Amino acid sequence: MKKVIYILIICLVAFKAYAQQVPADTGKKKVNIPDTLKKDLFTAPDTVKHLHSKTAALIPPAILVGYGAASFVFHPLRHFDKYIYNEADEHNFSTKKHYEDYFQYGPPVLVYGLNLVGVHGKNTFVDRTLIYVMSQGMLNLATFSLKKVTHRERPNHADYNSFPSGHTGNAFAGAEFMSQELGDNSIVYSIIGYTFATTTGVFRIYHQDHWFSDVVAGAGFGILSTKAAYLLYPYIRNNLFKAGREKEKNKDVPDELKKKQQKSSLLLPSYNNGALGLQFAMEF
Repeated sequence: MKKVIYILIICLVAFKAYAQQVPADTGKKKVNIPDTLKKDLFTAPDTVKHLHSKTAALIPPAILVGYGAASFVFHPLRHFDKYIYNEADEHNFSTKKHYEDYFQYGPPVLVYGLNLVGVHGKNTFVDRTLIYVMSQGMLNLATFSLKKVTHRERPNHADYNSFPSGHTGNAFAGAEFMSQELGDNSIVYSIIGYTFATTTGVFRIYHQDHWFSDVVAGAGFGILSTKAAYLLYPYIRNNLFKAGREKEKNKDVPDELKKKQQKSSLLLPSYNNGALGLQFAMEF
């Protein structure tokens, strides 16, 4: 129930902020919310033309993952984990409320909330949602598998599912999702998303749920999963619907013309007994 209330509050704040940007009497055409929703929900492009992530963009999050993995081998990194833990324990605030349980969902909720008030991203609702689902699928597969394999104990001794931080991974996946969708509209959206994510990671350390390296690795997995989803999705989307687009394109073509289009011919030069010539072949 608390999560539902939190989501509703975010949507209301986003709507209020958007409404304040539109003066009461400017003479400008007002945004027709039902029309924008209809366009976004029911319009799907034939192809996803732009690759929002490039392969090189996977390197920074991979470095974060590498840092977390290295903490199992290099003792100085584990000593640094314990140093951060001691500092967090010394300055820890006494609140028992885990606000990061809500902050991790902030960026994706804002993306869809802003869409409700007419702020559109790079992709339509269908494509955007499928990309986010892909990202979450890859993230959950990686984090839950590693939690079982690494069997690292949490700083608070609650269990042995410390590495990597799932909350942080989820938050950074959402932050990158918000940056990919709305970052071209304004860099402010990217800053807001990553502020939510960073706050989530800090709170996981302060509440002694994770070591520093757990949080760093979680951030890397989160960003990596979303960037990978944006990199892979255009290929999946375009190949999946290629046959359907061709069928739709040729639905009004007469059968005779279709048969002619399916025919193939071949023209090749030939050389026989000192004489040049041409060979022609046609498939009926």
